[in-house]
Amino acid sequence: MNKGFRQSQAFLHTWSGLLLGWVLFLVFVTGTIAFWRDGMNRWMRPELAPIEQPMQVLDGAQRFLSSKAPDAKSWFITMPSASTAGAQLFWVPQPKAGEKGRGRRGRRDNQALIGADGEPTTVRATRGGEFFYRFHFDLHYMPVIWARWIVGVAAMMMLVAILSGIVTHKKIFKDFFTLRRRKGQRSWLDGHNAVAVLGLPFHLMITYTGLVTLMALLMPWAVVANYADGDALPRQLFPYPQAVERTGIPAPLVPLTAIVRDAETRLGGPVGFIEVREAGDAASQVVVSRSPASMLSSRTPSLAYAGTTGKLVWTSPVPGGATTTAGAMIGLHAGRFADTVVRWIYFLCGVAGTLMVATGLVLWTVKRREKLPDPNRPHFGFILVERLNVAVLAGFPLGVAAMFWANRLLPVAMRGRAEWEIHVLFLAWAAAAVLSFVRRPAHAWVMILGSTGVLLAILPFYNMAGTPRGIVTALVTGDLLMAGVDLTMLVFGIAFLWAAARVARYRPKVRERSKRAYAELPNPVLEPAE
Repeated sequence: MNKGFRQSQAFLHTWSGLLLGWVLFLVFVTGTIAFWRDGMNRWMRPELAPIEQPMQVLDGAQRFLSSKAPDAKSWFITMPSASTAGAQLFWVPQPKAGEKGRGRRGRRDNQALIGADGEPTTVRATRGGEFFYRFHFDLHYMPVIWARWIVGVAAMMMLVAILSGIVTHKKIFKDFFTLRRRKGQRSWLDGHNAVAVLGLPFHLMITYTGLVTLMALLMPWAVVANYADGDALPRQLFPYPQAVERTGIPAPLVPLTAIVRDAETRLGGPVGFIEVREAGDAASQVVVSRSPASMLSSRTPSLAYAGTTGKLVWTSPVPGGATTTAGAMIGLHAGRFADTVVRWIYFLCGVAGTLMVATGLVLWTVKRREKLPDPNRPHFGFILVERLNVAVLAGFPLGVAAMFWANRLLPVAMRGRAEWEIHVLFLAWAAAAVLSFVRRPAHAWVMILGSTGVLLAILPFYNMAGTPRGIVTALVTGDLLMAGVDLTMLVFGIAFLWAAARVARYRPKVRERSKRAYAELPNPVLEPAE
């Protein structure tokens, strides 16, 4: 391959990875956690027992809604399963005179959670795993459209960085089996290559399919050219039965469990979502959709039943090739179809992707430090990247650990509790960022990494004493989900403590020709510890 072309790709690889590398790190961290979204939803509500009889929970949901909102415009029910926190309910009251749209859709008193015993349960308010899922493409504290553009551009740069990295590292697969320790820049490059090649197919897949999920935003021209009506494309991609008109004639609703059992037979898989339209009326209709956890495509089929008779009245059309392909790509990205083993593969590849981004950002400073005329007086750009590395690569995980502790320690009855869990994350992250700019990077790395390790490592022990679902209890009762989350936090806590200890023990080797320049090296963390 032409050397000049390969060098040009090296330039592209470096700068496409650096400019939005910190955004990519945040996306990878939160997206990796989001692979366990349902598990985190339940772990952050330790009061809840595991779901063993989903139909019993569904019966309880119907009883509650029939009592609480018997004549609502719509009921929405997420079908419970062994991996979920329960049956999440939401209802839309009949609009009042003068109201437009769906009425009081955003009110929190229109929501409820049905627990494993089929009864409504009051648990701590939390965004749970949903926060990490939304953050990895919507970020936070900014308009969604801005966030998605930022994440979309970052994903495009990620794809460019991966492809140019394959070109520029001509011995990348050979280097995967080489890990030279205590070799400064060479060691960081070996580590970067190892985690990059280890999950290369996954990294390509997750980046490209992530762009597919944002295709209508990033490349809207085909939609604009072919659909004059802005609602035409959504209707084609997500077909739904026509709305029913309320007759005013009261009529009881058939048991939803009977409809769900029939729907699961017809759909060939479990139901994931239920909507009841015009509840308590002779015109009521029940729409059920197949669970995305049971199939690769995110475009799940739906059925509609007459609410008073349980008779099938509508079936969603068979999707076309383009719709199926797009649905499969989005399904691959979200990984909802994955069983436990495949989900662990997704998670570990996500960890590898996070390390790939982090080591690439650190490698940028390692390479340039060796070329500085005086390492003790670096230019502003180098200082900024160096401090941002500490603030983001170490600071954001500290914020996540602080959020987990906020979930356990904030008063259950606290007003705005769910939002304050998130505020704690950003406050801890802001504190870490300030520390990274006021202390020498070597000290800041140790303090922040060590603090994250301590918070994560001792949280499982707190859960054993402060919640009814600690590791021991979870293992005895067979609740592997709760035990698995705690054990994973313990492993990551030990890993952060190990990293902090390695950084603290490291003493850079000073070359004779540059002893004076390196005597006060401000960032020894950028080379592996002995």
